[in-house]
Amino acid sequence: MPELSVVIIATDSEQRAVLQVLVDGTSVARTVHNWASFPMAATDPMVRRIQSTNPAVILVDIPVENAAPAVRAIELLHQDLPQCAIFAIGTMSQPQVIVNTMRAGAREFIERPTTTTDLLEAFVRLTVAQRQLRGEGARGKVFTVINAKGGSGATTVAVNLALALQSAHSNAALVDLAPLGHTALHLNLKPLFSVADAIRNLHRLDSSLLESFMTRHAGGLQVLAGSGTPAAVEPSTTDFARLFDMLVSHFRYVVADVSTRLDGATRLVCNLSEAVLLVAHTDVASLWSSARVLQYLGETGGRERVRLVLNRFRKIAGFSEADAEAAAGAKLLWKIPNQYFAVSAAIDRGIPLMQQNHTEIARSFTGLASALTQNDDEVKRSTWSLFKTV
Repeated sequence: MPELSVVIIATDSEQRAVLQVLVDGTSVARTVHNWASFPMAATDPMVRRIQSTNPAVILVDIPVENAAPAVRAIELLHQDLPQCAIFAIGTMSQPQVIVNTMRAGAREFIERPTTTTDLLEAFVRLTVAQRQLRGEGARGKVFTVINAKGGSGATTVAVNLALALQSAHSNAALVDLAPLGHTALHLNLKPLFSVADAIRNLHRLDSSLLESFMTRHAGGLQVLAGSGTPAAVEPSTTDFARLFDMLVSHFRYVVADVSTRLDGATRLVCNLSEAVLLVAHTDVASLWSSARVLQYLGETGGRERVRLVLNRFRKIAGFSEADAEAAAGAKLLWKIPNQYFAVSAAIDRGIPLMQQNHTEIARSFTGLASALTQNDDEVKRSTWSLFKTV
């Protein structure tokens, strides 16, 4: 059965029904009970009945007309069920209500009308946070690489980072989630299958089938190629959650190239990531775009995971690294030297820079991989999963 059990409290019958459909539609949670009224005191039998269901999450719908009973209910439930996460559902047009619900003990405030994607992202954030609190590591770690703007070099960084991780640690994978995939071109591969094939077969996907959809590069890196044509219908965020759940169960490190993709799937994968590498240049347009991409990703949490990677870096008089950080709004993790012609030639020939040993830029990617994994001498592999089954 799904891992997260959810109790819904909403005075409006239509809203209760909608929330139940949305919760069950995430595929990572199921509704175990719903209530049409709010508990008014700690002695209310309703509180004990909720405790008996042992929910992981309580969704509390905040009425627009009178929010006070709902806020009071959140406070009571937070006191009596401290181990349970409380998500408030309400309108963003009442900032004081948002403040009051968070002070009362709500972990999340989700905007109404709510979507399955909103709930799925919140459930993912909760699961990741709980796993970290218990001291558990995910079975594998995800590093997501995203462009500040088109042409910043996310795919080059993703390809060479994945190769560096494979060289240093083995058991690495590269997943191309770009709207139009280019990783196979960078690696001179001719994949038979793509991410779309893996997602279409999620209902029967196991480790063996997953590997059959991947293309092996020299040195052992496994590549799940991107689409060669723009997708007419994009997979759901739930599909991507299931795919990455399988990937982290099979690989030690997973590098996701999302390129310029900015949608719910990107935010979901970023929330699942150990680190998000925001690739930019040291020009005004690139750093301006970095700040906007960071703002977009930060809307669903995880802002602290984003690190700035300056590609084609060159020193500019009067412009410091601190200036770049301030303009982008993110901490600088790494600088990749400006070797444009070497990079262009590597892409044209399909021979990645990491295969050109002993060059300055290859050493830079090796250093980036080392910086990301410096505390990972032993990667813990727990039984955690978004999709626990019995």
